[in-house]
Amino acid sequence: MVKVHADSDRIEEKSDDFFLEFEAVCLTGCSKDLMVRIDRLCSQHNIKVFCGDVYGYYGYMFCNLGQEHKYIEEKPKLVKPTGNSGGPEAKKAKVDINETIVVKKTTSFCTLKEALGVDWTSEKAKARLKKTPADYFMLHVLLKFRTDKGRDPDPQTFAEDSKLLIQIRDDVFEALEVSTDLLREDFASYCFSEMSPVCAVVGGVLGQEVVKALSQRDPPHRNFFFFDGRTGNGVVDYFGP
Repeated sequence: MVKVHADSDRIEEKSDDFFLEFEAVCLTGCSKDLMVRIDRLCSQHNIKVFCGDVYGYYGYMFCNLGQEHKYIEEKPKLVKPTGNSGGPEAKKAKVDINETIVVKKTTSFCTLKEALGVDWTSEKAKARLKKTPADYFMLHVLLKFRTDKGRDPDPQTFAEDSKLLIQIRDDVFEALEVSTDLLREDFASYCFSEMSPVCAVVGGVLGQEVVKALSQRDPPHRNFFFFDGRTGNGVVDYFGP
């Protein structure tokens, strides 16, 4: 039987020992500094970390499964052709959908601090800018808003918060040394409240990744998942060293 325990204490007041009791830690609604602190601690003790939030039409999930995450993946078995008949196509191995083989694999993850600390002035990072989802940079803006205001954008202060989001975007992008063209100003109109359908998608993916990580079955999402409720599109991308 699964035991569920509700703890009303503030997570900021928890000691390091509290987090060391778990195999996996999932963080939502936390500040960037707190997530970085807990992620670093858990990474040092081989504890899996998941972070996720929903901002209006947008949502994300981050996971750090350690420097060496082992898992198994089932793949269809390839059957070698028999006999000498047939041309080149007949000599190719065929996929047997009725039989699978188990493949052992290993992958690595980085910390949240490393994932958010990409040096966009490097040639390697510049080369991938055009393929980088705008959601990654939007996350920087929204985490900075939460740090500065101690809350997320509020519909009751829509006009004020929208202007502040754009100002934070300009400041964050200047610090990252990237162009503000990567994130259009209208993003600020869609970051308020938590849209239930977006919560369902992001929460479903996050829960799926927790199960996959703890059971060590199937390839994990490495290391970000972003969902845009306006377009209905989700993307998995890796950021870090």
